[in-house]
Amino acid sequence: MKIYGVRVWVDDMAAAKRFYGETLGLKAKWEMAVAVGYDLGIDLIVELDEGGEDSLVGRFVGVSIQVDDIQATYEALKARGVPFLAPPEKMSWGGTLAHFKDPAGNTLTLMQ
Repeated sequence: MKIYGVRVWVDDMAAAKRFYGETLGLKAKWEMAVAVGYDLGIDLIVELDEGGEDSLVGRFVGVSIQVDDIQATYEALKARGVPFLAPPEKMSWGGTLAHFKDPAGNTLTLMQ
């Protein structure tokens, strides 16, 4: 077994495609009308959620995107308008994290 992908639910696919593709600079591996798969080693699947009371949009996703230089990546993405919750912070276990939000309000994590 292996993990194929991680799904992130959004309510505006056009805004999500601009954010993940243009702002974050991720390359689409595949695309359908209701989902796009971005290659991050496994597929980061950005999928349209039609809403309703059981909506999965706007949550802490639990996805950590590893980067080589978190400070440089943080500065570059912040300059492109990515809303971070706080600057990168060194964790007690040795890694450094910075959380940011996508246009749907989902929280993802940069990690070094």
